[in-house]
Amino acid sequence: MAQVTRIARDELRARIDERDGLVVVEALGPSYFEDAHLPGALNLPHDQVDDLAPEVLADKDAEIVVYCSNLACQNSVRASRRLVELGYTRVFEYEEGKQDWIEAGLPVEVSIKSEAP
Repeated sequence: MAQVTRIARDELRARIDERDGLVVVEALGPSYFEDAHLPGALNLPHDQVDDLAPEVLADKDAEIVVYCSNLACQNSVRASRRLVELGYTRVFEYEEGKQDWIEAGLPVEVSIKSEAP
């Protein structure tokens, strides 16, 4: 059975910069995702993996990196383990998460929130 592999910030940044097909997934809720997320990341809240993964992550053999807030946050652990249980074969976890990324001065994306009329 596949296992979750750790990925370090520098390797993740290089892979994102290369745009080499790596799929980056944030395991936090939509409001946290909208505030700031890693470049190109998709939102897959840890408690919605079963429902959303087949649609968001159609290729079970794709390289997928899951992250959340920081080392104290367990959302990425839950989500990455669940992906493996669902048959995803190349799952990585960026355990240090968004806090580490931002503190290193790396770029994030912000989702545009729609304003009510």
